[in-house]
Amino acid sequence: MAACDRIVPLVVACPLFLQNLDTSVMATALPTMAHALHVRVLYLNLAITSYLLSLAVFLPLSGWFAERFGARRVFCGAIAFFSLGSALCGAANSLPSLVLFRVLQGLGGAMMMPVGRLILLRSVPSARMVAAMVWFTVPPTIGRMAGPLFGGAIVTWVSWRWIFLVNIPFGLLGIALALIFLDKHDEDAAPAPFDAVGFILLALGLTALLSALEATGKTLVAGWVTGATASLGALALGLYVWRSRRKASPIIDLGILRYRTYRAAIFGGLPLRIAIGASPFLLPLMLQVGFGLSPLVSGMLTVASAIGSLATRAVMAQTIRRVGFRSLLIGATILASLVRASYGLFQPGTPHVLIFFALLLGGLVNSMGLVALATLGFSEIPKPHMSHATTFSSMAQQISVSLGVVIGAELVSAAAWWHGRTSQNLLASDFSPAFVALGVMTLLSLLSFVRLGRDEGAELH
Repeated sequence: MAACDRIVPLVVACPLFLQNLDTSVMATALPTMAHALHVRVLYLNLAITSYLLSLAVFLPLSGWFAERFGARRVFCGAIAFFSLGSALCGAANSLPSLVLFRVLQGLGGAMMMPVGRLILLRSVPSARMVAAMVWFTVPPTIGRMAGPLFGGAIVTWVSWRWIFLVNIPFGLLGIALALIFLDKHDEDAAPAPFDAVGFILLALGLTALLSALEATGKTLVAGWVTGATASLGALALGLYVWRSRRKASPIIDLGILRYRTYRAAIFGGLPLRIAIGASPFLLPLMLQVGFGLSPLVSGMLTVASAIGSLATRAVMAQTIRRVGFRSLLIGATILASLVRASYGLFQPGTPHVLIFFALLLGGLVNSMGLVALATLGFSEIPKPHMSHATTFSSMAQQISVSLGVVIGAELVSAAAWWHGRTSQNLLASDFSPAFVALGVMTLLSLLSFVRLGRDEGAELH
């Protein structure tokens, strides 16, 4: 593999490093942050879902901005905006201000991820895409691996505010690497006219639906308001689908869903990604709130998931050549389901070595599934549609993670209510049903994967 085919994936994955570092650090610090901000710990999922919602809402802008101003220029500007949002989050003094700054941070993140993937898909030939995607997973995996340790160390020895401030030097490094190693051959591209109405419909639909889901089961607003908000969101998304089929240049061309492998990556990957999104939120809470472990010990255990993900690089290409994408996706999904359900068997007295090994295995099988999906999903997409495909894929990924955090919080709250407690007094037993439910949910991905051809994606390896 050419050296540039390694460098480009590593550089464009810098935003994923920042995002995963940010999310995993914050997950470890949630109990400490809740105490400092005087809110219930499960209410802090607002700080996570607001960021993810902001990503989903502003992602449709990324493709048009990349075509209008050039992918490299937008990529560097987005990293700078993300770093600025991180600095503001570090200065937040209340949950509402933290949520607001997380939304601003999400605006930068929305531009980083799909534009980086677009640069990768345009730069690397199809025959080397599997190897490139494996290298593409290295920085985000390192972010996930460093995050729990950073988070545990930061809240143990200094202020929780440094979990956001630590993003700033990494952001500056990412900008420098992009300016050095990424081409600017597309700086003068001429995009289609901006679809403002389509963007408004998408933003309104996603915001309303995810906000309604977030409010479900809480006393933030009346029940009829939640129902009306959900109905408004569904109506707005329905209008977008109807309108996009009749418009020559919609902001997101849903016609890309006619490609089977892409459709399988989007809809088949949804349950898998929901479960993966819930785990980094629930595991630190279970270990710290449920088991009484310190943030540092919790981080040292949850880092196992990232180590398992990093191990994927050693086996991924060879595994795909031996068994193919279809068999790999089916096998990884079944194993991921079993491993995630096994997290529900953890007890305060479970040996830490056993917990570490289970999380290590979970990280390995989850990463294998995600890398396979990320590679196979774009195998049939023509280059003129790559911008739409990367943007929509990033939207689906962030919505899945948002749903995972919300569903995870609701499952734990429901278990606490069933046990006669509130979400303010969580015990270890409140987390077990959530992991079992998420493990079962993961199996729904098989409905799409079993329909793939046995030789699907053979040209990629």
